[in-house]
Amino acid sequence: MLQIGDTLVSLDILERQFACDLPLCKGACCVEGDAGAPLEGNEPAELQKLLPAVWDDLSPEAQTLIRKQGIAYLDIEGETVTSIVNGKNCVFTYYDPSGVCKCAIEKAWNEGRTTFYKPISCHLYPIRVRTYETYKAVNYDHWRICRCAETLGNKTQIPLYRFLRAALIRKFGQAWYDELEFCAIEWRKQL
Repeated sequence: MLQIGDTLVSLDILERQFACDLPLCKGACCVEGDAGAPLEGNEPAELQKLLPAVWDDLSPEAQTLIRKQGIAYLDIEGETVTSIVNGKNCVFTYYDPSGVCKCAIEKAWNEGRTTFYKPISCHLYPIRVRTYETYKAVNYDHWRICRCAETLGNKTQIPLYRFLRAALIRKFGQAWYDELEFCAIEWRKQL
């Protein structure tokens, strides 16, 4: 473990190579799992506000579920997470012509229809942040659906922390990321 401020960072974040390979995984992280994407702070309100901008991109099943249940619910751990359709897809997903599951929120942001990029937990994935009383644990969520991303990361030699640079800066700030980068460089010198 590595400590930066009030975070404890798993060494996997520095050591693992990773680069999403959407043509192979087909966006499985937005489909697989037993709950929706974790939401922080004002993210549920942001998602509610941007709903008109993404509505037409959502599946009819997602639209029906949102009308009935809303954009989020409390999971078994008491965390607010995005609603999921039929125990699978996040309600904010859509499929491109090649069958890749993608984020309608990110699509709207790319097209200038919203100023909210997407929930930070989605932006950070496969890094998960868990908040405890005195610190935040920053871990790599090692999951079989990302094997192709590990393979591509190894092939291209992209460390996980660099692949998720923008997301980590968004979550923790530039100074935190700079310290992480420094630690990664020093860590590699020891190997």
